[in-house]
Amino acid sequence: MRAALTGLVRSARRELLSFDDPAGALGQGIPERFLEFADACVRSATGQTAAVRRIAPRQGLTHMREPLRCPGAVRVTDSIPFKMVVADRTVAAVPLDLELHYNGVLLIRDPVVVQTLVRTHRTWWDTGDDPTRHTVDPVPAHLRSVLHAMLTGLTDDAAAARLGMSGRTYSRRVGELLAALGTTSRFRAGAEAARRGWL
Repeated sequence: MRAALTGLVRSARRELLSFDDPAGALGQGIPERFLEFADACVRSATGQTAAVRRIAPRQGLTHMREPLRCPGAVRVTDSIPFKMVVADRTVAAVPLDLELHYNGVLLIRDPVVVQTLVRTHRTWWDTGDDPTRHTVDPVPAHLRSVLHAMLTGLTDDAAAARLGMSGRTYSRRVGELLAALGTTSRFRAGAEAARRGWL
């Protein structure tokens, strides 16, 4: 299996596409040597392949020491459909259990299936976020304390008292915060704030 993955990655000359979860193998009893091999495999591809495009779940990158220094271009999404590597749009490797390459892989050379996997990758790539882009505005300074107060689960009255503002001012700022996050739901606001890196 290790030889198959190494051969696949080394065969790529124009493009290497992958769905990958850097944290997916943690706590699965997989030897550290294999985890290092998988990372080295993709890193070696960047020197020989014109384009390396990785898609990873947002949560998976939080477990990496240097998430924005992944080799090649990276997009992050809330999840990935399965793990996969495609070399030059001609051959793909998909784990037998869809989660871990360590348990064995299926090498796919059928052009129709490979093109379907490439299209799936392209769709996820187009909807993913570029983690290196810094275009998201930071949380407005006057709303930062309100965001943190909301996340503590306090009632509005208790949060307003803790922040030393009137209940009316606190409610108005909660409304501003929800508008800035593009939602009317406090639950969604927390999820959106996390997605934007405000927490």
